[in-house]
Amino acid sequence: MARFMNMHNGFAGLTAGQLREAYPAGRMSPPVYWLSFPRIIDVPFEICVATLESWQHAGQDGELRIGQSLLRWPVEHDRRYGTCRVEVGLARGPLRPPLRMTLEIDRWSTSSSRTALELIPRQLVRPTAAYFQSGHLLLDSLTHCLLQHRPAQRLACVTAT
Repeated sequence: MARFMNMHNGFAGLTAGQLREAYPAGRMSPPVYWLSFPRIIDVPFEICVATLESWQHAGQDGELRIGQSLLRWPVEHDRRYGTCRVEVGLARGPLRPPLRMTLEIDRWSTSSSRTALELIPRQLVRPTAAYFQSGHLLLDSLTHCLLQHRPAQRLACVTAT
C-alpha cells in the first residue's frame, strides 16, 4: 500500500524514488499508481477495522451502500502483511456498471494512530473525470464516516442496501 497522500488531502510532492519504494517492481502495474486513491486518516487502524466490521452487520446480502457505491463483505484479513481488504463496487453513473475495486486498509506506521486507506482498481479503467470524481467522493464519504467512530446504523452517510 502506498505510504503517501495526494494533493487532495494536503500532502504535496512525491519523488520517483519514493514511488518506486512504495510500489516495488512486479507488485503493481505503473498505471495503478495514478489510478488509485490513497488517503491517510487520523483514526487508529484497529478502530477502522472494527468500524468496518460493525458496518457488515448493518448491510444486507453482504453489501453496504455508501452514496451510490457498494462495499461488499467480508473484510479480508491478510495475516502476512497485517492489512485488511474490502471489495468495492464503484458507481460511475446510472448507465455504467459498478467498477470492481479493492479498499486496502493498513497501518500508517507502527507508532502512529493513523490509518492508510487506498482504493485500487481491479479491472481496466478508463481515466475519465467521472472515474476520479466517483473515487474521491467515495473516499471522502468513507473517511467522514470513519472519523465519527460510530456504527453505521447511526450514520446518515451510510445506508444499507
